Amino acid sequence: MSEHDTHHEVDLLVIGGGVNGTGIARDAAGRGLKVMLVEQDDLAAHTSSASSKLIHGGLRYLEMYEFRLVREALEEREKLLDIAPHLIRGMRFVMPLAKGMRPAWLIRIGLLLYDNIGGRSRLPKSIGVRLDRTDWGRGLKPVRRGFVYSDGWVDDARLVVLNALDAAERGADIRTHVKFEGATREADHWACRLGDGSIVRARAIANTSGPWVGQVLGDMPEAQHERPPRLVKGSHIVVPQLFAGDHAFILQNADKRVIFAIPYQGDLTLVGTTDKPFDGDPSAPTIDPDETEYLCASVNRYFTRQTAPADVVTSYSGVRPLFDDGNANASEVTRDYVLKLGTRESPQILSAFGGKITTYRRLSEHALDELAPFLPPMGPQWTADAPLPGGDVPPGGIAAFADTVARRWPFLGDATALRMTHAYGTRIGDVMGDATSIEDLGDGLSTREVDYLVAKEWARSVDDILWRRTKLGIHGGETLRDAVAAYLKRSGIVTV
Repeated sequence: MSEHDTHHEVDLLVIGGGVNGTGIARDAAGRGLKVMLVEQDDLAAHTSSASSKLIHGGLRYLEMYEFRLVREALEEREKLLDIAPHLIRGMRFVMPLAKGMRPAWLIRIGLLLYDNIGGRSRLPKSIGVRLDRTDWGRGLKPVRRGFVYSDGWVDDARLVVLNALDAAERGADIRTHVKFEGATREADHWACRLGDGSIVRARAIANTSGPWVGQVLGDMPEAQHERPPRLVKGSHIVVPQLFAGDHAFILQNADKRVIFAIPYQGDLTLVGTTDKPFDGDPSAPTIDPDETEYLCASVNRYFTRQTAPADVVTSYSGVRPLFDDGNANASEVTRDYVLKLGTRESPQILSAFGGKITTYRRLSEHALDELAPFLPPMGPQWTADAPLPGGDVPPGGIAAFADTVARRWPFLGDATALRMTHAYGTRIGDVMGDATSIEDLGDGLSTREVDYLVAKEWARSVDDILWRRTKLGIHGGETLRDAVAAYLKRSGIVTV
């Protein structure tokens, strides 16, 4: 490489391609800053694709007196429903009232607060229901009463990718599979060493490296170090469908935790999550047998269809880098995000601890507010009402747009047309172009879609395509995996 190829100057270097990192990169690029983001693996390869797939305030955080977090998250829920209607949709959640758990009056008060603390909402408010007389109780063991409230569902990995895509279209340099290897202070900038041999001179750094946030600070001796993050593992299982309907369940446990059971990929149920202290390799967390047993037991208390560890179709785990607030109980450590400046002067580094996928956009605004004194003048806040790529859905909403897609490309079939509508929104035309037929690799995944994911969305491997960009891997199995691998090889795409 030439000197020009390996040395770069940017206003802001973002370390980490999860939801917070891509959110900051998008916001900063849209304000006119010169931005580079580096991610050592794929976008959303770790914590940001291992969530419960919810855009929510966090009902249980009211018990922990996290009122500011819940209020902000509910306000953000409304904004995200606006800017990404293809990825995010409202969902009703059923909470059965079980003996020995929280009393009905306490839940009613909590839900009234939840309905109103975030301001006006487009989603239906909570109601009390007779589960033994309505469809809300289908699939449950005999239980008389419960409550129903609203929150949102999201394709978490695609939310990350679309933030990165918007950032790139606004001028950000997005580099996946490039590791940050350390930085030293030089006058008014950081000299940052990257795994591809590049040197990047950055006026400021946003350390959004998730479970590696402490390690990144350790690679920068001039930065002011915080105590290491509190690493907590959350695991989920996916099992054959436990109940019919497009609503979800929130289930109380005797240990005061709650478990979600959420419709997933048509004929499956997503169950999670656990909270367990973690001290292993955050790049490859896996579910422990006791976590699987705990989640199975949690749903077996409520549903007539019983499930066992042997029934688990797949599972996943993520490591949350929570701010260490000194709480001994992993379930009670704050989920609120904490932003810490790492020096006392320019050049500056800001590190992000904790946070929820729901509040990533607000975290990004706060991060740039903190970094503003150390950066060139930038534009105002703008992301609250700017649609993410594909989110500029025409009047009539996403359902009407899905009908338009099905008519425009009838050869896709109803299921694939609907999946692609929700994945790409109004950008589906960029994927399909002038196609009048498709070469199907299996399960409705076409070579045209794979080409788009590689060219525009940084996909470099079978897992990037089948697990993070499309979720088709859960049904496609080895047959689809082999077909995609063979196509990538024939196309000369270098996989990682």
